[in-house]
Amino acid sequence: MNVVFDTNVFVSAFMVPGSRSEHAFLLAQRRAVELYSSIPILTEAARVLRTKFNQPEKDITAALKLISRAAHIVRPVRALTVPHDLPDNRILECAVTAQVDVIVTGDQHLLKLRSFEGISIVRVVDFLRMTHSG
Repeated sequence: MNVVFDTNVFVSAFMVPGSRSEHAFLLAQRRAVELYSSIPILTEAARVLRTKFNQPEKDITAALKLISRAAHIVRPVRALTVPHDLPDNRILECAVTAQVDVIVTGDQHLLKLRSFEGISIVRVVDFLRMTHSG
């Protein structure tokens, strides 16, 4: 299964040990799923860790390295303006470019879409059920 994780999944994975998001990220690290991401998603994750959680730069760098090792980094080829929240569009752009099966998010704006261009949009708990890990 090919997936894109929203920034909130990455942040939760790193900030909440033992969380469902951490479990989902571990699946990607073990290559049980194929994770895709992009520089804009990594940049947003770093910004959130820095500004909302006041994480030290060395910890942010370590998190980004872990994501980069677990994920295939793609360069989105289409600019989208579907939701009004710009970071949400970066998630959709990555997913469309990578032609993934699923977007995993906790973002209500994205979840309301349910799917986008044939890509399912699900909560972490539902993703874990889909992978028989929840």
